[in-house]
Amino acid sequence: MPKRLLLIFTLLLALGCSTSSSAQTKAVDAEGHQWWQHAVFYEIYPRSFADSNNDGIGDLKGITSKMSYLHDLGVDAIWISPCFPSPQVDFGYDVSDYENIDPMYGTLADFDRMVAEGKKHKVSIILDFVVNHSSDQHAWFLDSKSSKTAAHRNWFIWRDGKGPGQPPNNWISLFGGSAWQFDPTTNQYYYHFFYAGQPDLNWRNPAVEKAMLDTTRWWYKRGVAGFRLDAVDTLFEDPNLKDNPALPGINKQGDPNEEDEYNTKLPEVHDVLQKLRKVADESNAVLIGETGTKDIDELKRYYGPHGNDELQMPMDFMFTGVDKLSPPEFRRQIALVDAVGGWPVFVIGNHDRVRSYNRYGDGKNNDAIAKMMGAFYLTLRGSPIMYYGEELGMENNDPKRKEDVKDPIGRTGWPKEIGRDGERTPMQWNTEANAGFSTKDPWLPLPPSYKTRNVATESKDPNSVLSMYKKVLALRHTNKTLLEGSYTALNEDDANVMSYLRSYQGKAVLVALNMSASPQKVTFKLADKGFSSANLKALVATPQASAKGNEVTLEPFGVFIAEVTK
Repeated sequence: MPKRLLLIFTLLLALGCSTSSSAQTKAVDAEGHQWWQHAVFYEIYPRSFADSNNDGIGDLKGITSKMSYLHDLGVDAIWISPCFPSPQVDFGYDVSDYENIDPMYGTLADFDRMVAEGKKHKVSIILDFVVNHSSDQHAWFLDSKSSKTAAHRNWFIWRDGKGPGQPPNNWISLFGGSAWQFDPTTNQYYYHFFYAGQPDLNWRNPAVEKAMLDTTRWWYKRGVAGFRLDAVDTLFEDPNLKDNPALPGINKQGDPNEEDEYNTKLPEVHDVLQKLRKVADESNAVLIGETGTKDIDELKRYYGPHGNDELQMPMDFMFTGVDKLSPPEFRRQIALVDAVGGWPVFVIGNHDRVRSYNRYGDGKNNDAIAKMMGAFYLTLRGSPIMYYGEELGMENNDPKRKEDVKDPIGRTGWPKEIGRDGERTPMQWNTEANAGFSTKDPWLPLPPSYKTRNVATESKDPNSVLSMYKKVLALRHTNKTLLEGSYTALNEDDANVMSYLRSYQGKAVLVALNMSASPQKVTFKLADKGFSSANLKALVATPQASAKGNEVTLEPFGVFIAEVTK
């Protein structure tokens, strides 16, 4: 080949490689699985993960400095809660510029370095995209409210009131009070499902749709591997503004209860998700959806009419709603999710939920329960999304006084609604002051338990929560059966032990989890699964868990994960 042609060929090849790697994605494997189906996701609340400049607030340089920890833990992708410029009315979920980084977190150059460092450690970056609303300080809204003829007027939902001092309808904001805010500049109300500082975008306007789709393209080109889509249920409202049906009683904010029939889950949501997915597919990116599904039929719709053209990963919060150690209820939830046909997503905690350590703990055996729950959802068929600190057994540190509350929903709802500060406290790195998060007092106080539940201490303890997570995550990444295998519930009448078989190409892994406070012995009959004379070879187990033949002995909240051998 002539040198000139060789040079052109080399440049084209390099360009192709650059384009294909721009979203930090992996190629489809021989069996057709996408990169995200093998990935373990990890949510980071950026204010609380690592503070590089010691101002008490976490930042992107802090996240970058912890990439080796994330890789060693077994994390493949991090979902970062909003880090865009924001007045911080709702801690970043009120975005004033979709294509920049808030100075409190760093710069776009810091973001680029984080992406590059993540790539070195094989950790992809997922951003939290607030699709329903912007900040009232966004340039779009500032123009929109300036006059009824402003260029961006129809980018938001503006309406006349029913009468003097009367909003257009009875819709209630999630943060309390009417979902309509009067603006005297034009004598109209604007709609906000969330806080008044978070006006809803008008997705019926093609200009809004184009701007938001283009925003995702802009980030994909910068190396983002996908988005977690915030509050997708709320994208559309009934254009006729029908009143929502009233329900008995009042909520924690003191407002009348109502069914959000006309301002959530409208069919048009799915049209937008299909368009977002089409753009994502151009970069082999993943879309994770915050979907408030009440049943499996609703969940199924978020995968798309063809099962694979909307969200790849709709988060099933029905699983987190179990909130107790109940093998029968967990079996029911898993069976329903499995029957949908899409790729399952399993979550036991996030920035809006009381930490799993508290929700599942009994006050005496919380560490053992935390290990067991980690072994549970990390060995199911599907993609897990961890929440930072979950691997340590971090616990809630809830505010005790109203004046200590930072979360707006807690300030408006106190004391019935205390807010979400308790589950957003800083990551616990070591035993030093402020758990090694910062040399300055952090934006939220840490629980006293950080002295024992931290990365440095637990890394030295082979029986810590962190050690269990590391063992299970290492197994998950190296065991083909756990990655690819089907899920089959075992001993379905057992109210104490949650057990199941993961099977793949004639091989199987058995998982047995004691969800009770008393020792258990369980016998497994696996002949009908193709293992007539099965023996169980331990892969990961708690100290007192063991097997003899096909009988497993488990201590209270014990874990036994084993290869099934013939």
